[in-house]
Amino acid sequence: MVRNMKTFAELNYPGRLIAVEGLDGSGKSTQIYLLKRWLEAEGIKVYFSEWNSSELVKSATSKGKKRELLSPTTFSLIHATDFADRYERHLLPLLRAGYMVLCDRYVFTAFARDTVRGCPPEWVRGIYSFAAQPDITMFFRTELEVSLNRILEGRPKLKFFEAGMDLRLSNDPYESFRIFQGRILEQYINMSSEFQFVVMDANQNVEKQQVLVRKLVSEKIELKKFKRRSPLPLPPSLTMEEKVAREAEEDLAAA
Repeated sequence: MVRNMKTFAELNYPGRLIAVEGLDGSGKSTQIYLLKRWLEAEGIKVYFSEWNSSELVKSATSKGKKRELLSPTTFSLIHATDFADRYERHLLPLLRAGYMVLCDRYVFTAFARDTVRGCPPEWVRGIYSFAAQPDITMFFRTELEVSLNRILEGRPKLKFFEAGMDLRLSNDPYESFRIFQGRILEQYINMSSEFQFVVMDANQNVEKQQVLVRKLVSEKIELKKFKRRSPLPLPPSLTMEEKVAREAEEDLAAA
């Protein structure tokens, strides 16, 4: 069933929202970070937000994960609370102010993960019904083994929840990861046409992907409308006393 979500452009917001989605290890976070840096260098007004980062519920989520106290429904509601807090206090005000808002994961993460964890799909979508659709959603599609290898390049082992160990799919975390993330991948693929995802080949190298990301954003959004009227202010110059004090601190640190 296709959901009737309007984009922020269709709702006549001055700003635009770009979201990236994908499996853990798909490289989406790297791509949106590089996009942010590029837009900033172009003088664009940019705001960045990531999943599960609201100070309101961050500590509660962390404690619940460590003690394995969260049922799939509780997990879902906590993430919805986190998103709603960021949406109302950060995303909407910046969009009204004419910013380009970049989101590392959006409601589609919940639609995929919570459904795989056993929550009814319509119920999950219902608790996020207040959210508008991003103006661009890039889905970084990657093979499971590529995602797994990228994660293990950065750290020695998988995290409990990213491997879906709470679902008791397998005692082997690597096999559990393949099953859990494979099911999430199916959800993303099913949502691709419904929510007009732009599917990116995340198996390619970082530089090639970033070229395509910048080209897509430049073609879909008239970036000059989001330029700052004046460049970002430079930090205030140091007084002579401050310079002497700074040099003394650096000398002591080097000693």
